[in-house]
Amino acid sequence: MSGLQQHYQTVLSSLARATEEAGRLKDSVKLVAVSKTFPSEDIREVYAAGQRDFGENYIQEWYDKTQTLADLPDIVWHIIGDVQSNKTKYVAERAHWLHTVGRLKTVQRISNQRPSEMPPLQVCIEVNISGEAAKHGVKPEEAAGLAVEVAKLPNIQVRGLMCVAKADSSDDELRRQFSIMQELLAEMNMAGVKADVLSMGMSGDMRIAVKCGATHVRIGSAIFGRRDYSK
Repeated sequence: MSGLQQHYQTVLSSLARATEEAGRLKDSVKLVAVSKTFPSEDIREVYAAGQRDFGENYIQEWYDKTQTLADLPDIVWHIIGDVQSNKTKYVAERAHWLHTVGRLKTVQRISNQRPSEMPPLQVCIEVNISGEAAKHGVKPEEAAGLAVEVAKLPNIQVRGLMCVAKADSSDDELRRQFSIMQELLAEMNMAGVKADVLSMGMSGDMRIAVKCGATHVRIGSAIFGRRDYSK
């Protein structure tokens, strides 16, 4: 077992422990391995250890990886970064999940570009839960309304909500942010959008996110190591 695969197994153990401590069912939380900036060879190693769901932020980098890794037919690609209008076709044709819906116009383009023979793209509305100006996503009070409009589009299935908590939050503040996400998911369902996904929690706040109802956690550095953005 390689060092990378050992890190992966450690994360799986931590996730299983967090799920048990939260009193939740085994395998009720899906791990998305965030592979942005890391080479395709690293993805292959983690894939060989059993991981199938991988998250990518940068569309061109991810698109190149889909070509390099085209021999892995059951890999599941999650887009967890902002999608510019000139890159929507890539997402429409190759992604399985899009966690960062924040503009109706963008997802309308993706809906129109999604091949009809493909399954619907699974999407989450991104919520700027921390209110930080530098972050993408809608205001909490706008999430349900956007979900209702997105749910009307063909080739798209709204699954839930996604957020990135404020990095320097205390445990109490993390619980507050993640609990609001639970309330917003309930609002979506009351508005008629059947949704069951809360994509929240990363390497540093996974345990609290799981306790607050996360169904998908996005873990990068704990598996792949620290990123070198200078490359």
